Amino acid sequence: MPFRLHFGEDDLLQCRFSVSPLWETQEAVRTLNRPERHGYHASWLRRIRSAAAGLDLTPLWLLMPQRGHTPDWLCPPPIGPAAPFEEEIAAVRAVHPREAREDTARALADTPGAAESPLGRALLRDPVRMVQQLADLLEATWHTLVEPDWPRLRALLEADVVFHSRRLAEVGLGGLLPELDRRFAWGTGTLTVDRKGEHVRDLGGQGLVLMPSVFSWPDVVSGFDPPWQPTLVYPARGIGGLWASPTDRASDALVRLLGRGRAGVLTALDEPATTTALAHRLGLAPSSVSAHLSTLRAAGLLVSRRYGHQVLYERTPLGMALASGGTTNQQ
Repeated sequence: MPFRLHFGEDDLLQCRFSVSPLWETQEAVRTLNRPERHGYHASWLRRIRSAAAGLDLTPLWLLMPQRGHTPDWLCPPPIGPAAPFEEEIAAVRAVHPREAREDTARALADTPGAAESPLGRALLRDPVRMVQQLADLLEATWHTLVEPDWPRLRALLEADVVFHSRRLAEVGLGGLLPELDRRFAWGTGTLTVDRKGEHVRDLGGQGLVLMPSVFSWPDVVSGFDPPWQPTLVYPARGIGGLWASPTDRASDALVRLLGRGRAGVLTALDEPATTTALAHRLGLAPSSVSAHLSTLRAAGLLVSRRYGHQVLYERTPLGMALASGGTTNQQ
């Protein structure tokens, strides 16, 4: 079945990257119910098991068919390049109940028996209450399951954006899109996505939002319908080491050379990250991580670059060589 996005001249000027905490919250809910996604997230799943058990996620799971439509209103394309969760959930609460009901009915129709179930009927019977109930549930899920790890998740997502923004400058949009995922193909102004489902859309001058995701792996996601801005979600780079402890991966030789703290910081920078994200990942005080980063940068092992209001640190070739030669094979 065709899955194609057609670009006009204006669309090429309106493409942008974005990061969305609301999207990661929705996809974390989906991941809990999809064993095929558990591979990279086993340690996170073990850690949040008790907290997840305290949330009744059934209403959200009912609107996440194995194959088919998930309501766009429940997780619309991100407002800006890095909108906070509070702004995104406010947009969900502001959706018109009639539009939410129509979109929800479409999702329920993709799961046999869902629309006729007691829960499905209750959602459709009172769309005003449905919007409030599901927004409240998403917000509770954010605070319980995702927000505690958001500095780590955001650092990885922003590092993906920095990397691919650099590639965009080097190879252009037509060269970048197939690099984002092997299922993307570009030709004669059309992006073709190799995935099940039928979706053909002329972007109409709105451009395309490109959004890396941690919890969407291994899926690519698109299919947002008007009036929502076309959006393409792809698996972020570097999720294989997302939940690993960098300090445990540092070899004894690297620890002896740099000290345990600096070795842990250098090893943790598989992807560019901020001071706050590194502190959260390593369980260290931000002041300690900042001191280690300054020392490593002065030694020529790191460089820093600004991304929005944040500063991301990444390894230099010398830092990469030391880190790759001074890590264990532990996962």
